[in-house]
Amino acid sequence: MSGFDQSGVLGASPRMRQIFHLLELVSPSDANVLLLGETGTGKELVAQAIHRNSPRAAGPFVVVNCAALPETLMESELFGHERGAFTGAVSRQEGRFLLAHRGSLFLDEIGELSLTTQAKILRVLQSREFEPLGGTRTLKVDVRIIAATNSNLEARVRDGRFRDDLFYRLNVFPIVLPPLRERRDDLALLADHFLRTYGAKNRRKIKAISPEVLQAFQDYPWPGNIRELENVIERGVIVCVGDTLTLLDLPDHLRQAAWVVPDHLVEPGLPEYERRLISRTLEKVEGQRQAAAEILGISLEELELKLRSYGVGK
Repeated sequence: MSGFDQSGVLGASPRMRQIFHLLELVSPSDANVLLLGETGTGKELVAQAIHRNSPRAAGPFVVVNCAALPETLMESELFGHERGAFTGAVSRQEGRFLLAHRGSLFLDEIGELSLTTQAKILRVLQSREFEPLGGTRTLKVDVRIIAATNSNLEARVRDGRFRDDLFYRLNVFPIVLPPLRERRDDLALLADHFLRTYGAKNRRKIKAISPEVLQAFQDYPWPGNIRELENVIERGVIVCVGDTLTLLDLPDHLRQAAWVVPDHLVEPGLPEYERRLISRTLEKVEGQRQAAAEILGISLEELELKLRSYGVGK
């Protein structure tokens, strides 16, 4: 893509190429953008890319987590307040709308806002003006809104929990970010990026990710999306003892999922399956019986009994 700075937003899969095309189209405009997708899909990074590639790039990029504060504090956070506006307001404070003047305001998890706050945001979008809490001054503001949510705003509109007029104002240019399980072609690219990032951060010279780990990543559903992958790689970098990330460096749930054959593929209670599973696990952990027992979810004593029974590891 000519001229579009996508740094921070990684992907080469067909789904992500479509996303980059949409970003290239909308970023130079001043349209409101609504980013939709599950938690951990990178909505804030995409919002930053929109701002960075817009005519407002020299202005501020201000972030508000709409799920982080109760209604009264959220209104103060967004619109500011005058001294004495409420208990504890010992001085005047500028709100995020004013701080984002001539820039972009990223409203994350906007579906969590109260109806009262939604009405006040709608007024800003319509008239580009507002009054701080406890104040009489009307302030003008020039802000581009980039909103994001992991909830179904249309369903919230039907349930009366989200204003339809605000939804239509925000939904000028919706972009749906796919979950990681729907863009598995990007797993190796993302994993390598996080490996280099956290290797440098922790001063670790880890050169590669083993094929077994990459296969485990392909088989895992990633409910926490990119954020979960990032956390897995960061942990792996810290615990890795060699120069290659292996299955031993993964969290228990990923490691066990990688080494255990799904139940529907195996006849329950089949001795040969159990013998092969024990043998395979011991091979993976280089004969470390305690590690094998932990992976198999049994005690070391139980493993020793099974080994004697099946003649494995003698």
